[in-house]
Amino acid sequence: MKIALIAHDHKKDDMVALAREFAGFLGRCELVATGTTGGRLQAEAGLAVECLLSGPLGGDLQIGARLSVGGVDAVIFLRDPMTPQPHEPDINALVRACDVHNVPCATNLASARCLLREFSRGTPDSSAPA
Repeated sequence: MKIALIAHDHKKDDMVALAREFAGFLGRCELVATGTTGGRLQAEAGLAVECLLSGPLGGDLQIGARLSVGGVDAVIFLRDPMTPQPHEPDINALVRACDVHNVPCATNLASARCLLREFSRGTPDSSAPA
């Protein structure tokens, strides 16, 4: 399974905690992430992550391009709804691409946990929390 992981600045700590919580499952997936998020996941959660550009520099668009050709199976995008983002059009394009291509997209911790729990149930040797 190929999963894209993205987190706005005020959500990066939450993403690292989520990745640690589901490390057993995520460690068996192909992970791609935007720049800083990916670096933190590698350093703090010990996951192998392909790091793309940061979101404001085009990372969201890179992930959208991949998912539009079947290169991403799910997106976890922990968004900060309280802070204006300079690249809001890119964010909207990525979420729209998920809808157009029927790719699951979780945008908060509750939906991310639901998505990861469900996906981890379908994999052998799952160590995800119940």
